[in-house]
Amino acid sequence: MSQELIDEATGAALGLPARPAEPAGGPEPNGGSGPDGGSGPGRRVDPRRVRRFLVRRPGLLLSVLIVVLVVLASFWPDLFTSKDPLTGVPSENFRGPSGAHWFGTDELGRDVFSRVVHGAQLSLKATLIAVAVAFVMGSLIGLVAGFVGRWVDDVLMRFVDVLLSIPALFLSLALVTALGYGTVKVAVAVGIASVASFARVTRAEVLRVRQAVFVEASRSCGSRWYSVLGRHVLPNAAGPVIVLATLDFGSSILAVSALSFLGYGAPPPAPEWGTLISDGRNYLANAWWLTALPGLAIAATVLATNRIARALDGEWARQR
Repeated sequence: MSQELIDEATGAALGLPARPAEPAGGPEPNGGSGPDGGSGPGRRVDPRRVRRFLVRRPGLLLSVLIVVLVVLASFWPDLFTSKDPLTGVPSENFRGPSGAHWFGTDELGRDVFSRVVHGAQLSLKATLIAVAVAFVMGSLIGLVAGFVGRWVDDVLMRFVDVLLSIPALFLSLALVTALGYGTVKVAVAVGIASVASFARVTRAEVLRVRQAVFVEASRSCGSRWYSVLGRHVLPNAAGPVIVLATLDFGSSILAVSALSFLGYGAPPPAPEWGTLISDGRNYLANAWWLTALPGLAIAATVLATNRIARALDGEWARQR
């Protein structure tokens, strides 16, 4: 009898799960379920697999680069430009894109590229606040509804249904009208409007994990409810919620920019992205770059975050 059969017989006698069979071509190099494969729970990710995954997807690499550049521009705008976004030279107004002014100049002679770079700080700050509000509030509602169940689930889900019945932009407009104007208030309004989607996804994942065998085994061993919640339910339900947060990042950028476009954001001359597009629409006939290039920055950021979310959601899981 071979050593493999002895190991399998011993494992069966002890009640251990059988080891999966290796593929016909032998074990995958650096890609199996071993400690370096990165596919099993608790395994560390193999950097070579990550690098190979990214190299085969140039669009994903470009998306990561765009997001990194936006984050750097938000925290360290001086890395990209030394021009003052609020001070212009009237004699250089309405200059088209050139080597001296990459995105041209506006009606007051201000450098549009500098305003886009510094505006990333305001827009990203509002987006992060919006996603954080939606993530925390929605996850808490979904967690309580899915874990407690019974009448608590019914009450919370009816509240979520009411939120879902109102279009997100209309709800954001109503909230920001009640809260007042400003970047933070716009962000809070956008975040509250996105709570319902986080609550539904979190509740579905908690219900799925709560019925798993290992959760029932933990309860039968006498574990406290908070131990089951913290050690088993939360870690196993967090994945889809994090992917949703990545997707919601792009949607929140659009929502914040839309409210800023309508005049609910930071007051002028603050260079929020939506405000830049709103200011430039009056000069579309002779200065298209005032609207087109800030809009292109918003579109590139949203598409990049959506591409990263798609990679996290399905492609990396299939690769693993």
